[in-house]
Amino acid sequence: MKKMRQNKETENFRVSEKRGNALAVAAGGAGFRLRPPLRRLLPMRLLPKSAGDGRAESGLKRAHFQEWRLPFWLLAPQLFILLLFFFIPSIRALIQAFQLTDPFGATTQWVGFQNFERLFRSNVYWSSAQVTLIFTLAQNLLTLSVALLLAFASNHILRGRGAYRTVLLLPYAIAPAIAGIMLAFLFNPRVGPVAHMLQGIGLDWDPNRNSWHALALIVMAASWKHICYNYIFLVAALLSVPQSILESAYLDGAGPIQRFLRISLPMIAPTLFFLIVINFVYGLFETFAIVDATTRGGPAGATSILVYKVYQDGFVTLDLGSSAAQSVVLMALALFLTFAQFRFVERRVNYSV
Repeated sequence: MKKMRQNKETENFRVSEKRGNALAVAAGGAGFRLRPPLRRLLPMRLLPKSAGDGRAESGLKRAHFQEWRLPFWLLAPQLFILLLFFFIPSIRALIQAFQLTDPFGATTQWVGFQNFERLFRSNVYWSSAQVTLIFTLAQNLLTLSVALLLAFASNHILRGRGAYRTVLLLPYAIAPAIAGIMLAFLFNPRVGPVAHMLQGIGLDWDPNRNSWHALALIVMAASWKHICYNYIFLVAALLSVPQSILESAYLDGAGPIQRFLRISLPMIAPTLFFLIVINFVYGLFETFAIVDATTRGGPAGATSILVYKVYQDGFVTLDLGSSAAQSVVLMALALFLTFAQFRFVERRVNYSV
């Protein structure tokens, strides 16, 4: 009996040590802040070193080149592309935003901030901004929720997991214009099979006349194209969650949904915040081809988002000053979102238990 009692105590100690290791992994690998009672229960060797510990080793080492020419020539192609297709057009648009140019470019007049004043006083511009806000929010919510659901489901598939993930990644290889044409055909009120199904259940689907139907069409097209991108990051984030923590929660009686909501979801919060910002930038800048292939901003400007309005004012109505001013506003908005993501969002993410 004494020997059996010793064996039982040894087994309990091993289980406790495993849970301690799991909590230590969470504490060191994911930034958990342990409460004082839980910290006292863990052995000192399992607790992570503090950021101010002098014994902590540096993670990355700086690369050294014997000559300065080698890194310059390695970066030269990328720098040339950025200079030619980003910096020069951006500087040109910034200058043109303060000028008034006739449609043929014959005369140019410096007008200062008049283009911006005229832009911010335009009801059409604010209507387009409102449509853009609704579009980006709906696209972000739909894309992120579906991608998260698919990533969670694919991690629980035992057979054919690789084929399942490959099928989900295929739409990412399709060009945005092709994706827009495909969705426009599927939801065409005359020949589209999905439109006929919607009409069969009593919904008078017609994005050519109904503005909300047209907005829903570009939201679905943009989301379908971008779900794959979100799915890649979310699968990688879910796979990085330590299995020891999930196994400990399973032994404590937590179900799959509880483990996902209480453990996996908080631990992938940095990835979620990153994708939220990326989806906003995607909705602001990279959906021009989808809108042009599906609705062309119609009906009556109901789907004329800001990036499409830049094209309409610059190349259709030939209002180059207003188009340049809108480009500057969009660029400033993108820089603000990127700054917020790197400066504020990631620093506020923590995992307290």
